[in-house]
Amino acid sequence: MVMGGIVKGVVVDQALLQFQNGNGDNNKNPIFLLLRKLRFSNIRSVNLLQSTAELHSLECLPLTASSLDIAPRQISLAWPGVSGTILYILPNCNASPNITCISFPVAPDVDITSSHHQSNTIYMDKLEELPLTICRINKQAISNNVLTVGYVMKPSREEDFAKLEEADAILHKATDEIVSIELNSSSEPSYRITYTTGMQELQRYIESQSHCLEVDPLNSIYPVLDRLKILQILLGLEDLNKEGRCKIRAPHFLKVNDFNEPDLVQRLQDAKLSLPSIVKPQVACGVAESHSMAIVFRVEDFKGLSVPVPAIIQEYVDHSSTLFKFYVLGEEVFHAVKKSIPNADILMKSSERTDLRPLLFDSLKSLPTATANQHSGFENLSLDLGLVKEAAEWLRRMLGLNIFGFDVVIQEGSGDHVIVDVNYLPSFKEVPDEIAIPTFWDAIKKKVESNRKQ
Repeated sequence: MVMGGIVKGVVVDQALLQFQNGNGDNNKNPIFLLLRKLRFSNIRSVNLLQSTAELHSLECLPLTASSLDIAPRQISLAWPGVSGTILYILPNCNASPNITCISFPVAPDVDITSSHHQSNTIYMDKLEELPLTICRINKQAISNNVLTVGYVMKPSREEDFAKLEEADAILHKATDEIVSIELNSSSEPSYRITYTTGMQELQRYIESQSHCLEVDPLNSIYPVLDRLKILQILLGLEDLNKEGRCKIRAPHFLKVNDFNEPDLVQRLQDAKLSLPSIVKPQVACGVAESHSMAIVFRVEDFKGLSVPVPAIIQEYVDHSSTLFKFYVLGEEVFHAVKKSIPNADILMKSSERTDLRPLLFDSLKSLPTATANQHSGFENLSLDLGLVKEAAEWLRRMLGLNIFGFDVVIQEGSGDHVIVDVNYLPSFKEVPDEIAIPTFWDAIKKKVESNRKQ
């Protein structure tokens, strides 16, 4: 067992930089990949080449020798406040395993001259094994209840992640790993999803590791990929409505496979849709065109509309240009208020200059928002936070998701709370880090603990 407590520092010998050269490509060099990870951890890290240290914003510790009789003392002097385990990584040249990892304890009040007598040697075939080695040491030092969470998501997705064998939970954002989605043309949601190679490896890994929890299960994410499916689910919000308080509901909507359908006008009326309406692709995320949308003011302008089909024609809700973004992290719910699209009358007036032609936009880049003068009705909106939190819990149960977000607008006049969008693993950028990060990990931990009890 490794002595000295949790890992508080990693020292990389300069010889390892030359040994693990990655064929000259720093993006594939294991040592450079490792240093990028350590840079954003709470583990102090150094390497012995000044230029590489500067590249990764690390300290450069000029050890005069790599002997354990000298290195611990020099490291202790360089890091006087560090107490715990230090890992010293160096190549095991011309031998197998390829890498030697020497661990030894340091502490401000301990005679460092005898530290090497407590040292341990760990051998590794690849430098990629070091993060898991650190997890194992920390787990031994703290408690077996500590969770090891593997992850795969852009931009830092690990291509070899599927080969790991000691993760308690897998955190992913599968919506960033989609290559293509094929929808059928029937009224029932049905699709075939092709994921990246890395995501396919992850799926195989999860299937082979029954103990490993998936956060969140891919099957639970599928409805969020399909605007038709999620809107059909949102129709169930009607069950939450009670006499004497405002309603929470889905927007009115209609699926179309062809904008040239001869009975489109009648179908719009049957779906309680009036103009303007907002038009969105049925595929909600994961592919390039999923955010190509339009606001249509005249029924004749549906013909030739450039929004990909199948598409969803959705109710345009007058909402005083105010959007409430809700974030769900396990049992916790947060929200933020953002400026949004102007009301229909303002939007139509501003579009008269273009003869009310459809307003095309990418919802990730160019969503039209109200100006300060147009954003004047917020004080008249009354958010029923308790009602929306009920809806959040209902959605969590219905979708089987622990980490997701949804957008709410409040309809002027009726006060209806309308959920207009649901998405998986949002950025949480409107929630302060000091709140979001601990809540995020607490949600994962609770899910793992709950899964173990089942």
